[in-house]
Amino acid sequence: MIRLIIGVKQRVDTILITEKIQSMRKIVGKVTEEEKNEILLLYERKNGLQELAKVLKADDSDLYEKLISDLGETGTKFQNWWDSMSTKYQWESAPNGNWSINFGTCEITLITEE
Repeated sequence: MIRLIIGVKQRVDTILITEKIQSMRKIVGKVTEEEKNEILLLYERKNGLQELAKVLKADDSDLYEKLISDLGETGTKFQNWWDSMSTKYQWESAPNGNWSINFGTCEITLITEE
């Protein structure tokens, strides 16, 4: 299974440097502007929900349960987008590899550890 990293190229570089991972990058495809906007919305929603989960107390059980449910649904939609696009475009993959999207160019990059 491929782990997914998503974000603008500069942010991915920061993450990889922070983790001190030597990596190799290869552009393996491109998505349409509309497809990019779909994953961008899911990405922003997922991040927002994760931030909310950090500050929300489990004491408010109804709201907390809704948050967890929404986070699960959003995560599933997020993964389904990557699965669908990788099937549609037949992107190259690699064991322990990650795909990344550059929101500026719509390019998909395969990131593998050296």
